[in-house]
Amino acid sequence: MNKDEMGGNWKQFKGSVKEKWGKLTDDDMSVIEGKRDQLVGKIQERYGYQKDQAEKEVADWETRNDYRW
Repeated sequence: MNKDEMGGNWKQFKGSVKEKWGKLTDDDMSVIEGKRDQLVGKIQERYGYQKDQAEKEVADWETRNDYRW
């Protein structure tokens, strides 16, 4: 998968991410821009989660949505 495909894939899934983690802002989504580590960090920041909890939530979301980074 090239960079353009990854970007397009992210655009498809942004709505699902916002649905799951509603505290994430549009600015957060711009920062994340398809980067898994950024998503985990923003979830930690917005929800006050420990890294392992945020990682688990993202992993569960990836499985349910068949998302590939």
